[in-house]
Amino acid sequence: MAKQKVAMLTAGGLAPCLSSAVGGLIERYTDVAPDLEIIAYKSGYQGVLLGDSVVISKEMREKAPLLHRFGGSPIGNSRVKLTNAADCVKRGLVKEGENPLRVAAERLANDGVTILHTIGGDDTNTTAADLAAYLAANNYNLTVVGLPKTVDNDVVPIRQSLGAWTAAEVGAHFFDNVSNEQSAAPRTLVIHEVMGRHCGWLTAATARAYLSRTKNYEYVDGLMMNAGLKSIDAVYLPEMAFDLQAEAERLKEIMDRTGHATVFVSEGACLDAIVAEREAAGETIKRDAFGHVKIDTINVGGWFQKQFANLLNAERSLVQKSGYFARSAAANADDLRLIQSMVDLAVESALNKVSGVTGHDEAQNGKLRTIEFPRIKGGKPFDLSTKWFAEVMETVGQKYQEV
Repeated sequence: MAKQKVAMLTAGGLAPCLSSAVGGLIERYTDVAPDLEIIAYKSGYQGVLLGDSVVISKEMREKAPLLHRFGGSPIGNSRVKLTNAADCVKRGLVKEGENPLRVAAERLANDGVTILHTIGGDDTNTTAADLAAYLAANNYNLTVVGLPKTVDNDVVPIRQSLGAWTAAEVGAHFFDNVSNEQSAAPRTLVIHEVMGRHCGWLTAATARAYLSRTKNYEYVDGLMMNAGLKSIDAVYLPEMAFDLQAEAERLKEIMDRTGHATVFVSEGACLDAIVAEREAAGETIKRDAFGHVKIDTINVGGWFQKQFANLLNAERSLVQKSGYFARSAAANADDLRLIQSMVDLAVESALNKVSGVTGHDEAQNGKLRTIEFPRIKGGKPFDLSTKWFAEVMETVGQKYQEV
């Protein structure tokens, strides 16, 4: 029987779980299969294509628990789609005429890898699915087990993706400071832009975490620093219908009465309308290797600022984005527990040659299992009927309906 060899990679955007998941995999294999060699490919699938990897040494294994203290990825990320040959050629990752899937498969085979762990979101794991299918069709002996990472919490059919809870908590911490900007000038509009391309879960969960964080604050009666100044006046998500005029009138009444207005907006809210508006004006919209609009070039928060500032007669307006601050954090206690459970299952599945993505399967009553790759996809919408979201919106005082 051929000796097993483990490889891992992290890919896509950052989330507050990558470092901990890498550390957890190293720890678990060291516990249950200490003789297995472990390597890590640097910068995701780019490292696989270029053969750029690092051997996890004895010293690294001993210090692996330290990785739970950090955000980011200790082995680096990239966005590479193995079925997009043109993009891989453009980046210099493969030669003209080469099939990136074949290059990756041969690299893994030549490196003697029998188990590959991919830690990433839907793009990372759908790419892993493409790779797993290619490997199976071409008789490569490799088990691929993914761990679901995304602050958006939008992976079908997984109930809770790694890092999302932390991102919401840290985003709330971020805005707790930013909200004090309401005291810097009269008639101030503050827009908090939160990550979430297609799914509003993180924006909603960040608003919930912020309201929970601030609800028991005590204030000096009669002064400006009060519950009203720390409130949220609007939440806009991709799943919600949006009436600019009606919302402007509602927020202006709040601005006239209190002297400030606070808006939480998902970076994907009204995205299609904004992209269509810019393309109609002749602008070329940048997209990544997966065909997604490069959302950091769109500036959704800026669009809302432009629409609302004049309609509210705001004397001052600003957009603050918690995304990079939140996604780069170290995992919190809730995510650490979730990471450990998924890592343990990932290692067990890998050693038993079961490929897929670990997660709580919503189609099987939330059972933690290794979910089949063909069922993994992104863009799961946030359910606006979720009880805690209704409670958030009741506190905000905003009526809403689905798109």
